[in-house]
Amino acid sequence: MSKKVKSVNYGLEKIFEGAQDFLPLLGTDYVEFYVGNAKQSAHFYKTAFGFQSHAYKGLETGSKDAVSYVLIQDKIKLVLTTPLNSQSPINNHIVKHGDGVKVIALLVEDARSAYKETTKRGAKSYMEPVVEKDEFGEVVCAGIYTYGETVHMFVERKNYQGTFLPGFKKWESEYNPTSVGLKFIDHMVGNVGWGQMNTWVKWYEDVMGFENFLSFDDKQIHTEYSALMSKVMSNGNGRIKFPINEPAKGKKKSQIEEYLDFYEDSGVQHIAVATDDIITTVSQLKARGVEFLPPPPLAYYDDIPRRLGKHKSMMKEDMNELQKLSIMVDADEEGYLLQIFTKPVEDRPTLFFEIIQRMGAKGFGAGNFKALFESIEREQANRGTL
Repeated sequence: MSKKVKSVNYGLEKIFEGAQDFLPLLGTDYVEFYVGNAKQSAHFYKTAFGFQSHAYKGLETGSKDAVSYVLIQDKIKLVLTTPLNSQSPINNHIVKHGDGVKVIALLVEDARSAYKETTKRGAKSYMEPVVEKDEFGEVVCAGIYTYGETVHMFVERKNYQGTFLPGFKKWESEYNPTSVGLKFIDHMVGNVGWGQMNTWVKWYEDVMGFENFLSFDDKQIHTEYSALMSKVMSNGNGRIKFPINEPAKGKKKSQIEEYLDFYEDSGVQHIAVATDDIITTVSQLKARGVEFLPPPPLAYYDDIPRRLGKHKSMMKEDMNELQKLSIMVDADEEGYLLQIFTKPVEDRPTLFFEIIQRMGAKGFGAGNFKALFESIEREQANRGTL
């Protein structure tokens, strides 16, 4: 495995000490999906994933062209937006891509500075800085395009005390299923087209000051039938991590090619959300109807003690429970992690979620890649797209 910056065993502060500081990012503010029916999508994410009602914008608040429902679970905010008429440009996004991620909003101290610094380094503007106000204060927002039609929105809310953003009202609902224990967004993965990965790696380096601290090539990420390449980008403080995938040549169509075919562009492939208790979280998600990828072969679990190496004495989770739930385990120099992947959460085989629990590990489950991709290929075979 090549490591462009420093070995992961130095910890995040050491890894990213060389990253540029012209774009200080405080974290992920929210993720906005463009969807065909926001009301129904909101019900799904509440029922299946344990999100809570948070804020609303629509006809009742004076929004005439689109409606948005904001859901929250701990530090995660999802915004689900649907157009209200055929003239809305949001329709074009939905027709082409299906339901998918449009905006990855990043919390910043100074949105004007973030916009200025990124656009002067080559970013394409999505929205110049705008100040939005209401009785609770003001928010400054500005946006740039990244891969495909995906947008990074810079959000400055230090002078705002409202529920979400001006134009939204608090969403009161009697139906709020309990949380399943999701805490925050660990990372978000983008799929880009043939030969585009290094282009976008350089874009994140030059435009946003990110570092490429982990790289995987098609010799490491492959099965008998398919392969891909991936590079992990992170900002200076390590709070924002964006792995970028591109397809590689194989005997059959890879999962990245399948995504690109059905999304019809580069875009967000999956959102990894963290939990402190993956056994409880996954048990509850399954009980609520969330479908996960098929389990790895039985021999996979026999090999876990070897994969854990020096960390096997640290492991507190019951191996029988992990196997029963098909949760995978991997380790690096810093510790171990547990992870599992949902099936696509819509009819197009595009967006899915990863549930991850880190027990010191800083990696992304490289030891699980083969088992994971074989599970995905079984699903592709069922769909006739392998």
